[in-house]
Amino acid sequence: MGKMILVPAPGYILVEPLDLERTTASGIVLPESHEEKPLKGRVLLVGESLVTDSGEKVKPWKKLEKGTVVIYKKWAGNEYKPEGFEKELLFVKFEDVLAVEGL
Repeated sequence: MGKMILVPAPGYILVEPLDLERTTASGIVLPESHEEKPLKGRVLLVGESLVTDSGEKVKPWKKLEKGTVVIYKKWAGNEYKPEGFEKELLFVKFEDVLAVEGL
């Protein structure tokens, strides 16, 4: 990846979606038309805590940091494709992260 100068808005993380497996455990290759968007990605950047209208601070999980693999809601995120990148990235809200993998 090239050098990126972005700062996610408060309450958001920037995620690089991970590629889906195209072969099942039993060796069956799935056609591309069967693919859905991945629900798993690697965190690239973490925005600051979000301050709600009532003044409450919503912090990211302690384990939500650069390099962490997360699982997020199916329709979560706003796509963004930086110039020079092959893949689209996602801005995902803290609240749309369902789990952190491998901890």
